[in-house]
Amino acid sequence: MDTMVTFGYLCPHCGQMVMGSRSIFALEASNATVSCDCEKSSLQVQYDGEQYHIYVPCGLCGETHVAKCSPTRVHHTDMGLGCAKTKQFSCFIGEEGTVEKNLRELAILADKEHQQQQAENPENFSDSALMYEVLSELKDIASRPHGITCQCGAEDYGIAVRRSTVDITCHSCGSKLRIGAATDDDLDNLCCKMTLVIPSGL
Repeated sequence: MDTMVTFGYLCPHCGQMVMGSRSIFALEASNATVSCDCEKSSLQVQYDGEQYHIYVPCGLCGETHVAKCSPTRVHHTDMGLGCAKTKQFSCFIGEEGTVEKNLRELAILADKEHQQQQAENPENFSDSALMYEVLSELKDIASRPHGITCQCGAEDYGIAVRRSTVDITCHSCGSKLRIGAATDDDLDNLCCKMTLVIPSGL
């Protein structure tokens, strides 16, 4: 009976577990593909006669990792392929039950890391559509002659996008102008302005 090998990874696009089993004969006879139902990611297995080249979409860092493995490892051992960025396994190969167990643990880890990143990153916009409109309006103002200036006379500034505001900071004196980006009134107030002046403390 031909031995089956199971491949499993987390889809970097939708986050769901993706598993697929192939026989050793099928793996050696032709390339294999294990795709996610969302159709946005696929694990590729290629055999060159001596080694397997495995292309893994990483559900942790979002990149695609490439690993070279001997037939002995792929055919006869349960193993994981790692993500260099996160130092975690991003793909599991071997017996179906073992792969599924490890993949479930990876899904829990990935979810925890995602929640932690959200907690550490307060810059998720309170209203993405409104923020887009505000930034578009700021771009229009900035394109006008002397569109954004500082009371100190400088026109060199930087823009920092926050959760519900945009800060414009003068590079010369450090003064700051905060633009609201949370309500329709914030957008209306900005649309009424042809130019913006950063209030300087100098």
